[in-house]
Amino acid sequence: MKNIIEISHLSKSFGDIKAVQDLSFCVREGELFAFLGTNGAGKSTTINILCGQLPKDGGTVVIDSADLDRNLEQIKRIIGAVFQNSVLDAPLSVYDNLQSRAALYGLTGAAFKKRLTELSEMLEFKELLKRPVGKLSGGQRRRIDVARALLNRPKILILDEPTTGLDPQTRKTLWNVISGLRRNENLSVFLTTHYMEEAAEADYVVILESGKIAAEGTPLELKNTYTGDFITLYGIDEDTVKSLGVEYEPFRAAFRLSVPNPAKATELIIKHPEVFTDYEITKGKMDDVFLAVTGKKLEGGAAE
Repeated sequence: MKNIIEISHLSKSFGDIKAVQDLSFCVREGELFAFLGTNGAGKSTTINILCGQLPKDGGTVVIDSADLDRNLEQIKRIIGAVFQNSVLDAPLSVYDNLQSRAALYGLTGAAFKKRLTELSEMLEFKELLKRPVGKLSGGQRRRIDVARALLNRPKILILDEPTTGLDPQTRKTLWNVISGLRRNENLSVFLTTHYMEEAAEADYVVILESGKIAAEGTPLELKNTYTGDFITLYGIDEDTVKSLGVEYEPFRAAFRLSVPNPAKATELIIKHPEVFTDYEITKGKMDDVFLAVTGKKLEGGAAE
């Protein structure tokens, strides 16, 4: 599997503020790549550089084997982007918004209508085509944002906080569509999100802090490195839990014990079988990883 994005020693400053510092990473073709960080970490700056909307100060960016500096227009044609703030024209209808965007890719006439039919069925907005964008709900507008980004069948889909504020059903619909495109068209997805359960589904994760990479790896690698395992122990009193000599916290009607790895969990259970009669073992979550790496929490859903 080849790299669809290769970033090497990327840097960008705004006056004295170093937004991105010596950033290097790769995105593999067809993977879901999660790019995490608190506000101001450098995520949006990096995305704007990838999309050709912001010049870099240093480093190289290669997308689909083409250098960004020399092949910007070619690269723009293989990237679809959904930004935090909708770029749709509110007074225009959904149809007119998508038609005008498609024309920029040379997609007109019967070819446009065929693609529009595919997307309106895929994202369930056929009944919205004549409605002004300004009259749409947040979830409806987001579906149109995604359709706009997919008009030209991009190789890379950049999603900048795509599901923030959306209802669970709309979030599910969007992720079903994106999963299908990854499976059927080998679409590469570059995701920023505050929902850690979305990041937990990624193939690879990069966590930014102050414009630099603070941690990277698969979700499992990050969990193994930055969090331990947890034993949730039911039907036991706190004095007995204290006697085990491990770190713990009350967890609903139970206690959650922290252990460094599965081997330590097994050792503890074998040593105290009379205590561990009702329990479950779980991995740390991506929320725990993010907190361990940055010392901060992201506002979003709980993550597995």
